[in-house]
Amino acid sequence: MHSCVDYDAAISTFNEWISRRDRAHQVCISNVHTTVMCRWDKELADIANKADMVTMDGQPLRWYAYHVRGVKINDRVCGPDLMIQSIETGIDRGWRHYFLGGKTDVLSRLCESLKGRFPELRIADSFSPPFRPLTEKENQEITSMINTSHADILWVGLGAPKQEKWIAHNLTRIHVPVQVGVGAAFDFHTGNIKRAPRYLQRSGLEWAYRIIQDPRLLPRYLKTNPVFIYMFLRDFIIARTIKISGRQYTS
Repeated sequence: MHSCVDYDAAISTFNEWISRRDRAHQVCISNVHTTVMCRWDKELADIANKADMVTMDGQPLRWYAYHVRGVKINDRVCGPDLMIQSIETGIDRGWRHYFLGGKTDVLSRLCESLKGRFPELRIADSFSPPFRPLTEKENQEITSMINTSHADILWVGLGAPKQEKWIAHNLTRIHVPVQVGVGAAFDFHTGNIKRAPRYLQRSGLEWAYRIIQDPRLLPRYLKTNPVFIYMFLRDFIIARTIKISGRQYTS
């Protein structure tokens, strides 16, 4: 599993997977919310542990990696930016992209917007599934459509943890080498949701900007942010104590 990666490393790995095209690979974009959720959701934790790549989305996770684990990561890797950089890189390589998720109008505007920015972009296809649990027949129809498209990268915008679980459940059925859950990336790239200014992203306060835009997210952050802060402080103190004593932090 790749985890301490930046954008260049992630896209280089995508290129290897697409070139080999020997099997499907799941990529999880992990932020504070999903990281904490893994403590309570065993299925999600198992998926993250088995994923072929887990990237760190958000400054707090970079801070944790550096101050607790002593690992310096050049940059966070978030879904919206990874998607754009993969599209840019893949144009000369002929990568075909499939977009799954979001409302029909958002998905339509996404494809139109991306084609406007990248005229040579190859869109294999796109589909907006119903906002309810899928029947097995519907799920089979969707996986069949994706396979028929011969896509190289599948971008799934169903929200966490639904997207991670859907990819994991269908990973061996869908013959697409790179499968990534990107959360609200479709909404960001259509302007349906405005992204936080760069200085807020760098300062780890992007979540606050999201709450201002959509107060419905407040319970989500109130549930997980305090837990992460506790974990960070606890593990930081343990790591420092062990460092002073000359031992190695292995938990």
